[in-house]
Amino acid sequence: MNNVFEPRILTPEQIRAERDRLHAAGRKLVFTNGCFDILHRGHVTYMNFARAQGDALCVGLNSDASVRRGKGPDRPINSQEDRAYVLGSLRPVDYVVFFDEDEPRDLIAKIIPHVLVKGRDWAHYVSGRDIVEANGGKVVLADMVAGRSTTGTIERVLAVYGGKENIDVKSAGTAAGKTGSA
Repeated sequence: MNNVFEPRILTPEQIRAERDRLHAAGRKLVFTNGCFDILHRGHVTYMNFARAQGDALCVGLNSDASVRRGKGPDRPINSQEDRAYVLGSLRPVDYVVFFDEDEPRDLIAKIIPHVLVKGRDWAHYVSGRDIVEANGGKVVLADMVAGRSTTGTIERVLAVYGGKENIDVKSAGTAAGKTGSA
């Protein structure tokens, strides 16, 4: 049985076929990318903005190895499979595709999205910009949500629980004044 609510995690070749199908129908594929390790309001706001730029949204998701290279050995917190499932379950996200490189340039070259969205904090360098624009597409920069970041979330958790060595996972819910299971 095919569950219509299952996230669509596709290969680069499958995403390119979707892009071509959308293009033939006069519709636009939007692409963005990132680690999306611990989802927060800033991520959801960003996904809503990106999806509004076209007819379907594909998110290029950094593999676990590429996150470790970029953010250090303690990241990601969540595995690429878990990150893809959660991200792909968001209403604005139509497709998720993994990439293992440090930046998505090669993936963008395979897909050729109509619109490439990045956060304004990357205005100085948007990987794949030249490819998208050379193929008649456009790059759109999204405003960031102040005070919302994965690093900030991790820092707040560590501040509340006193650092890695002091976290008691079993009592974490009650320590924060919560009861029951989530």
